[in-house]
Amino acid sequence: MRTSTVEEHCPTVVVGVDGSPGSRAALVDAMRSAARRGARLVVVAVYVPPEWRLPALPTPLPSRAEIEGSLREAVCEMVTDVAYELGGEHVARPEIEVAVEPGDAAEVLVAAARDADELVVGHRGRGAVASALLGSVGWGCVLHAPCPVRVVADCHPASAPPGP
Repeated sequence: MRTSTVEEHCPTVVVGVDGSPGSRAALVDAMRSAARRGARLVVVAVYVPPEWRLPALPTPLPSRAEIEGSLREAVCEMVTDVAYELGGEHVARPEIEVAVEPGDAAEVLVAAARDADELVVGHRGRGAVASALLGSVGWGCVLHAPCPVRVVADCHPASAPPGP
């Protein structure tokens, strides 16, 4: 019998969330993917540290701990809602970890996906020109992530105006 000193790889799916409809769609997709793979799901929310905001306001900004606490609570609520919504779609709910990190969203997500099997992000649907002008978390992840990246569109686009 041969023993290995190398840890076995734990399949992991990382998903970035920000509360938008696109990130919720990405969370649904990532939770399904993690369940299919028998993988753990790492849900990552990124925020801009208060000290990065300019100009300084006369009113004190919330601390990092306050921001992280309220953001973690909101993300956990979203994860619970999505897990409940998916209900009986999968036999076993994946192991879920929530991470809240300060920084640039694309950089934090790429770092979180270092040992992942897949990175999932939402698409805000701004269109090609606006995305190019504004920059894009999804684009940054596609260019720099060490694993496959899926950019998921919001499943519930705004309804079209009534026709003639």
